[in-house]
Amino acid sequence: MKGEAFKGTGSLMKLLFRKDRLKIAVWLAGFLLVTASAAAAYPTVYKTEEDLAGFALTMKNPAMKAMVGPGYDTSDFTTSLVFAVEMLMFSVVAAAVMNILLVGGATRTDEEEGRLELIRSLPVGRLAYLGAALVEALIVNGLLALLIGTALSRTDLDGLTAESAFLYGALLGSAGFLFAGVTALFAQLAETSRGAQGFAFGALIAFYVLRAVGDVEAEAASLLSPLGWVSRAYVFLENEWWPVGLSVLAAAVLIVLSLYLHAVRDMGAGFLPARRGRARAGALLKTPFGFVLRQQSTTVFSWALGIFLLSASFGAILGELETYYGDMELILQILGEDDASGLTEQFLSLIIVIITLFGIVPALTTVLKLQGEENKNRSELFYSGAVSRRTMMFSYGAAALLVSALMQFMLALGIWSAGASVLEGVATFGKLVQSVLVHLPAMWVMLGLAFLLIGFAPRAVHLVWLYFTFCFVVVYFGDLLEFPDWLKGISAFHHIPEPLVESFRPGPVLLLTLLFALLSMAGYAGYRRRDITG
Repeated sequence: MKGEAFKGTGSLMKLLFRKDRLKIAVWLAGFLLVTASAAAAYPTVYKTEEDLAGFALTMKNPAMKAMVGPGYDTSDFTTSLVFAVEMLMFSVVAAAVMNILLVGGATRTDEEEGRLELIRSLPVGRLAYLGAALVEALIVNGLLALLIGTALSRTDLDGLTAESAFLYGALLGSAGFLFAGVTALFAQLAETSRGAQGFAFGALIAFYVLRAVGDVEAEAASLLSPLGWVSRAYVFLENEWWPVGLSVLAAAVLIVLSLYLHAVRDMGAGFLPARRGRARAGALLKTPFGFVLRQQSTTVFSWALGIFLLSASFGAILGELETYYGDMELILQILGEDDASGLTEQFLSLIIVIITLFGIVPALTTVLKLQGEENKNRSELFYSGAVSRRTMMFSYGAAALLVSALMQFMLALGIWSAGASVLEGVATFGKLVQSVLVHLPAMWVMLGLAFLLIGFAPRAVHLVWLYFTFCFVVVYFGDLLEFPDWLKGISAFHHIPEPLVESFRPGPVLLLTLLFALLSMAGYAGYRRRDITG
């Protein structure tokens, strides 16, 4: 009977690989390109002992510990250690995102859209499809570990060995596979694909916040987070392998639990009870705009809470940052007291733009929902009545703009609520809100690009995520990899002024807003003229 439950897993695994081959190739190529490029750039950035000593001093900064991990307790820093400190944590987060999307798409999404019911009508086992999805995740993460390890072993990073290179890759692969297990578990608990992926992303944010707080305040808290385990591998120095084994063990436990729950639950059901809706729809829900808001409400609420908690965690350590700089007499003597305080503003500006990139996700998924409804043949239900395409596109666009503004407000509120006492000497609440809201036009450009693709290339609409990834790479790695100005300029965020550290320039903000309007109007023109699927 146990063997029958997995009957057909091999064939279904081939089907999943064929369906996801482009996504997998893009993800693996992106990891390989960014990792190899960064590894090649570090020896040119940190050329002298003074450069490395300066970085070691920076890593004593509580804010840096919160952002990238505890670092290394050594004064003999090498370029490989600098690479690990700055790259490992965000690479692990990216691996987690990849697995959440892959496993979420192969479980709840396929079940929600009716593909699993079709497959189960064939002679396959009850657990075959979930098993195939998890085997796919295992192979993809194994390839990720192997490719990254091989690429790093061929670089010239000082202090790198073959063991440490493959340990770095194994940390990415094992942590990614752990989040494949997390997503598989939530796919059994939630009733919808949005709910399952929302819970998985929420868990990722919670683990990141727990690690950040633990690395600054209490190590025990950090050890409760899988992201905290990764930091304790001390790759390129002590090369501890236990975090890899612990991640794989935790993934195995989650997978066994997921398979059991999948075997006993009904198709289309979830173990978390759905909240009962109202007996009658309110006036707003009867409008297209209200329908869109209701459709996205759970996702938006989850992301808003996550953005607030993430922002508050960084706001909470601003006091530690101020104390750190106040105690570093050498920095104060070299930079002057005004410049030292300006470092807090520079760090805060970086945090704002990074969290802003996370805040784009719910706004962008709101726009992409328009195409998602069309792919599921539900758009024709709107257009068979007295609802125009202009009304629906405007409704999704207005909802996305509202969501983007909400995310930015939660960002400002989170930072201020936890770090108000420190920010009083840096910026007023109004100044902080201005510094956050000024990024809205850059967010809107991405929404406009999504509308353009919906209008003219609906099958390629997910290419907007490539632009999203490019913007993140430019923000975080642009200076390190020495991107030319013309390449940085492709990212809308490169043109946004930072009111905390420079005077406000309205020109770029107005131009980006105009670009969003032009992209959206062009997208509407294409959407109005083309055929609707179904």
